[in-house]
Amino acid sequence: MEPSHTLVDVPGGEPLLGHLRAFRRRPLQAMSQWWRRHGDALRFRLGPKTLYLLSHPDLAEEILVHQADCFVKVYEPRRPTGLALVLGNGLVTSSGEVWKRHRRIIQPVFHRARMAAMAERMAQVGEQRIAGWTVHAGGPVDIADEMMRLALEVISQTMFHTNVADHIDHISHALRVSLKYAFDSFHSPLRVPLWVPTPRNREFRLALQFMDKLIYGLIAERRRTGAQRDDLLDLLLRARDEETGAGLSDQELRDEALTIFAAGHETTANALAWTWYLLATHPEVKACFHEEVDRVLQGRTPQADDLQQLPYTRAVFDEAVRLYPPVPAVQRKAASRTSIGGLTLPAGALVLVGIYHLHRHPAFWRDPERFMPERWLEGERPAPRCAYLPFGAGPRACVGTHFATVEGPLLLALIGRSYDLQLAQEHVEPEIMVTLRPKHGIRMTIQPRHQPVPSA
Repeated sequence: MEPSHTLVDVPGGEPLLGHLRAFRRRPLQAMSQWWRRHGDALRFRLGPKTLYLLSHPDLAEEILVHQADCFVKVYEPRRPTGLALVLGNGLVTSSGEVWKRHRRIIQPVFHRARMAAMAERMAQVGEQRIAGWTVHAGGPVDIADEMMRLALEVISQTMFHTNVADHIDHISHALRVSLKYAFDSFHSPLRVPLWVPTPRNREFRLALQFMDKLIYGLIAERRRTGAQRDDLLDLLLRARDEETGAGLSDQELRDEALTIFAAGHETTANALAWTWYLLATHPEVKACFHEEVDRVLQGRTPQADDLQQLPYTRAVFDEAVRLYPPVPAVQRKAASRTSIGGLTLPAGALVLVGIYHLHRHPAFWRDPERFMPERWLEGERPAPRCAYLPFGAGPRACVGTHFATVEGPLLLALIGRSYDLQLAQEHVEPEIMVTLRPKHGIRMTIQPRHQPVPSA
């Protein structure tokens, strides 16, 4: 029988503003503090908007799996907010029949059978990228920025067969501006309309114009050349409606291409950055990681098949995304009045599933705040399947799960084979910007390692 939960109203709200002041200042820290003090089922206000923060595996399973049709994505085409401002009506933001049709189109490109070929390309891109790291030896760099650049090149070359190296700075800036604007729009009670020429609006519109030009340019070039690459862009261009035979509109092509381009690199890049931070602050774990990489690879470039022989490396990545999940909270809206875990939610209720809290829940994890990759080798995964959701759950689980679970450990092994990354700052703070980013980056020094000679 499903356990019953008690809904608690978070105390300390101000007239009119509710809990907006604390949330805007440090949203992750505010929600975590509320959760630790008041429990797994909370209600709070951001100005006129009421939200439900639910942080128990049973509640997460009801929302994302058993009642997935009732808890829908929030997409308002006339006045989009959040990620919809950037991604339009793409796979991450759409719902209903649009989402189902586009998911059927995109799913095949991420099939497990394609991963070996993609892993080879990932490794090639990684080798090219880190070859330039020798200039950084000794001097600190922002490893979060480096991982973002690396993941951008991986997604562009695997999904779109294009090289964006010449535009990497501009792309990175445009995405950072866009995501920050999107997240701020979620909790701002008095958002200035986009047509008003404020400095922030102008900056956001310029960023979006740049991304549109890039994506529409990729689409136009592929149409012009007629090249067959058997990649995501080919699938989107070839897709036809089963009933009408019509293809995707240019707007639909743009939304889906930008969704995969943005979401496909942002999450992995942040996961990798946090992994390097955790390794740098846990030298005994880093020593075990380097020992495994040296023993298995013997100095050569890793391939997809090597991941089976790198269980500790995979455990390091799994544990890093437990402590710092790329998406720390998932938002849904109740399409109708419903009940979960003894809680009655009204139609239109805005719900946040606290992934960050699920991953650190003391009822389901031993020593939950501690970085312990060995827990994954000892079969410690908790009984409730929704206690660990780095890629979501249910019908809307991340379409790129296989891609990410190959890319993350593969790039870790590739970089760890050649370099030792050491922390060059005292404090690193996580912040929510849709994804969980390190605020102000992570400064690290990159030291070349002695590599074993490959076996004959």
